[in-house]
Parts: sequence; C-alpha cells; structure tokens
Amino acid sequence: MSAGRFRRALHERYGNPREVLHLVEVDEEIPAADEIVIRMEAAAMHIADLRTIEGADMFRNPLPRTPGFEGIGRVVRVGSAVTTYSIGDRVFPALASGTFSEQVRCAASRCMPAPEGDAAQLSLLTVNGPTAAVLLDDFVKLKAGDWLIQNAANSNCGRFVLQLARQRGIKTVNVVRRTEMVDELIEMGGDAVLIDGPDLTERVSAATSGAAIRLGIDAVAGSATQRIAECLSAEAQLVCYGAMSSQHCELDFYRLFRLGIEFYALSFVRQLSKRSAPEVRALYADLAEKIATGVLSARIAGRYRLEEIIAACSHAAMTGPERDGKVVIVF
Repeated sequence: MSAGRFRRALHERYGNPREVLHLVEVDEEIPAADEIVIRMEAAAMHIADLRTIEGADMFRNPLPRTPGFEGIGRVVRVGSAVTTYSIGDRVFPALASGTFSEQVRCAASRCMPAPEGDAAQLSLLTVNGPTAAVLLDDFVKLKAGDWLIQNAANSNCGRFVLQLARQRGIKTVNVVRRTEMVDELIEMGGDAVLIDGPDLTERVSAATSGAAIRLGIDAVAGSATQRIAECLSAEAQLVCYGAMSSQHCELDFYRLFRLGIEFYALSFVRQLSKRSAPEVRALYADLAEKIATGVLSARIAGRYRLEEIIAACSHAAMTGPERDGKVVIVF
C-alpha cells in the first residue's frame, strides 16, 4: 500500500459479495472542522450487512458505499473545531459509517468514547448491546423474580439479554434450536433452556412451574413467533426484533385478542431516539464498561483480516454450528 493511502471495502452493485465487493486503495481521510478520522481496530459483521450487499428488500442504500454498521478504533486526525476528542482516543464510530475500512471519517458528535478492552468484543457494542437493553427497559417493567422468554437465545443479542436479565434478578426461558447450546446457556445463567418445537408451551409451563410470562422476545419470525406467543400470559407484550427465518411473523389474532397480548416490532434506533443525547451516551457507557470488564460477553465465531472480507461474508452467512457466534473484521 502506498504511503498516505489506506484500504476499504467497496460495494458498487447488489449481489453476491464474492461478485460485488472488493478492496480499493484510496487517499487518507481529511476531516472537516467538526469531524474526526478513526483508524479501525475491529468491525463486527451482521446479517444486515449481507442483506444490504445483496440488495434485499428494505436493505437498499445508495451505491457505491463501504459496508459496516459498527466497530471500534482510535482517533488519528481531528478537525479544527473538535474539542471532545484528541489523537489516540479510543472511540466507537457513528452507526452505519462504513466500518469495513482501515479508516473511517465521521462527525465527532455522532461518535462515542470507548474503553480499553478486547477490540473484537467491544466492536459488537453499538447494535446488539442497546437492542438487548431496550428490550428489557422499554416494554414490560419486569422486576426480580419475573420471567421472560426469548428465542435465538444463543445469538449475541440473546446472550446479552440473558446476562442483563440475570444481573437484575429476572428469570429467563431461553429457546434454542440445537441441543449443544443447552449446557452453555445454563452455565451462563439461563434459568431454563429449551429446544424449540411444537410442544414448547407445555415444556415452558413445566420449566417455570406455570409462572406468568409477561415478556416474549422473538428474533426468528415465521411460526416461531406464534410459539412464543403461546407461552405468554394475559396482558403480556411480545416484541420481535429480527427475522432470522426470513419469513413473515405468524400470529393467531384471536390469541392476542382474547388475552390482550400486545405485539411490537423493535427498532433500537427508534427506541434510542426517544431518549436524550445524555441518556443515550450513559446507556452506551454502561454497556461498554460491562463488555470491557467481561460482565457482558459475546461468542466470536471468526476473526478475519480486511483482505479476507469475502471469506468473512461467507462465514457470516452460515447458520447453526457452522457459525457459532459473530464474525469480526480485525485490522
């Protein structure tokens, strides 16, 4: 690579990452007065990244672009009007700022301070961390001893929900698809870990001694949404934050109608927009400290260099035991 230049991934048309994503070498970023330039340390890869590259419905963005929703790095250049950051500071770049790049330039006001700690773990903060937090904070007000149920419990967000709930004394039913995940999630603090299936309601009732479950969390959609709904008590809330099955949510209207169950589709960005800027920063600071100190932890399936981004995309597209955790680009 030439002096004064850096590499970034470039996405110029929609399709298979192998065909539409490649690395380019460009001149170093020069910040505007209110901007900073960040040399990336790590960037998390999400299913949303893959769907955006492929051009799936609701995931299209103006092209060309550099993918990457989140990550962590250190400030290498500072705009003339920036007083909040200095060269060498560790920061989380602004959300969706194209983090599959050795350097990222963005408005200083949209970045957040980052603590020391494992870069791969911290690179997963800005999406899954607040998603888990608002799932617990913004819907049913659960107290110690109350129950919630979630599917995709072995996902990164599911693990964060489990760990945050355990800290608050909230009991969790964790639904997974693979038996090998059961012991691990129990060791992590899950009160009940069950394999998804048509008799889920009966097994949940047995595992909780018939306790009322007032919060259901769904990340799978399809028929899985209905199975979570069938486990909920009257006046409960069911929140869907993902569609891992790539299917529409299936719900029996009459069950919701008769029991007064409310159904929500979660956007963590929308939930954060209801908070003040200091409240958002405080939330992120708390989550970052928990990750940095190991109170919250994610499972890393693979770490790839930027030049291995096609292999990283292929790994991130896998499911089940072939991709047990998150894929992270490390710089």
